Amino acid sequence: MVKIKEVIVVEGRYDKNTLSQILDATILETKGFGIFKDKERMRLLRQAAEKRGLIVLTDADGAGLVIRNYIKGAIPGKYLKHAYIPDVLGKEKRKSAPGKEGKLGVEGMSREILLEALRRAGATMEEETAPLPRGISKQHMMDLGLSGGPNAADRRRMLAEQLRLPKNLSANALVDALNLICTPEELDTIVRAMEQNHG
Repeated sequence: MVKIKEVIVVEGRYDKNTLSQILDATILETKGFGIFKDKERMRLLRQAAEKRGLIVLTDADGAGLVIRNYIKGAIPGKYLKHAYIPDVLGKEKRKSAPGKEGKLGVEGMSREILLEALRRAGATMEEETAPLPRGISKQHMMDLGLSGGPNAADRRRMLAEQLRLPKNLSANALVDALNLICTPEELDTIVRAMEQNHG
């Protein structure tokens, strides 16, 4: 696993899954063109960019370029790095036919190609170091009743709404998002205040 300091943004869950197998990094999705209408997701990308820097890694096709340009127009360039995969014709294993342009996307790229694309983009890589301790953990989420217990999903939705994050984040995605925007102590305070306000 190669640790990368910046947050990486990809188009969808299959891209995220491919990268998660080789990287120790926070990876966020645009949900394809969903980013155009999802203000909370865009706000999360902005916060990630300002806090840790954002590497945009979209497919090499026209749709990937449109998404990349949208992010480029919405977030100041000083917070962005751009990783580009090569044009490779083919289809991903899970698909029955190639995409419209016949090119492989991020999910179809080899480990070597993806790491090289990230290196060229200027990603801050730490290859042989132990992972840094994370602030907010899944255990912390369970302790606060945000995971694994009764009403955990409702409490997560309420928290996401209060922090103006996407409301449909999974527990794991919410942990990643929270680590970008607050410390464990700040989260404790936010949850206590939320409980007081909602009884």
